[in-house]
Amino acid sequence: MSYNPSRDDTSRFTARRPAFITNMFWDDNHDAEEEIEAAAAAYWAVVTSNMLQARQARNERRHKHRLYLIREELLPNPHVGTPWQRLWQSQSNRAFITTMGFDVATFRRLLEGPGMFGERWDMSSIPRNDVGRASAPRTDRRSLDGAGALGLILHYLGSAMLEVTLQQVFALTPTTLNRYLEFAEEILYETLSVMKEARITMPHRVEDLNRLSELIQERHPLLEGAVASIDGLSLVSQTSDDPKIENATFNGWKTSHCINNVLVFSPEGVSCISLSHSSTNSYLIVPRCCYRCSAQFPW
Repeated sequence: MSYNPSRDDTSRFTARRPAFITNMFWDDNHDAEEEIEAAAAAYWAVVTSNMLQARQARNERRHKHRLYLIREELLPNPHVGTPWQRLWQSQSNRAFITTMGFDVATFRRLLEGPGMFGERWDMSSIPRNDVGRASAPRTDRRSLDGAGALGLILHYLGSAMLEVTLQQVFALTPTTLNRYLEFAEEILYETLSVMKEARITMPHRVEDLNRLSELIQERHPLLEGAVASIDGLSLVSQTSDDPKIENATFNGWKTSHCINNVLVFSPEGVSCISLSHSSTNSYLIVPRCCYRCSAQFPW
């Protein structure tokens, strides 16, 4: 006959259980918890190590395409002893034309005077996230003065040199260089907008068109009614260091990256029309010129 102990009997049996059995069960549970904690710590150590290695590998891949110089690799003071300072002190027409496309007189015409580049540079605050546009400019804290900023933007627009080369010439860090380029380009546009010599427009008076036609006929008697010439110009542009971006924006037609422009020049050497070449502009250039001339210069 089987024996089924009642609840009271079980309780009495448990109460009479030896203490060493209870301690044995507690030690086993404690050891299991320690093993779980050790395994978890080892797991997170492996995960953290893999994350750090992945981040380091990603930074190494990025550094291959990030061609820039830091302050320790540049000249210490942008105001003293830089290649730009030597160029500016030389005041050489040949050097200015070679590097920026302007002689000294034209450079100073853009720089000096009321409303010109130098005044706008000194009177305007450089846009920053932590500085309002209406705040007072601190020209004594800037790495470049007005002449240096104009030289920087003319170097950038007049050549296809990399930004790292501009860093070497002007001794600027990447962040400062990009901020100055953007700000100087905006100021240069504002300066050229108020200069009569910088306007690109067709002559509006019949007398001017007759004078241009006579100048052309003096050299080419058979060209009657001509007032200007048209030609294309391919300007080399800066390319991206990322091969994917370069492949997406380069069709491989030429050996270099260029921007095709269509220019209309008068016999006096003045640009009348300037357009970036595209399939749309190609159909607009000749009709636009003919319309402007025929409206006031009918033959």
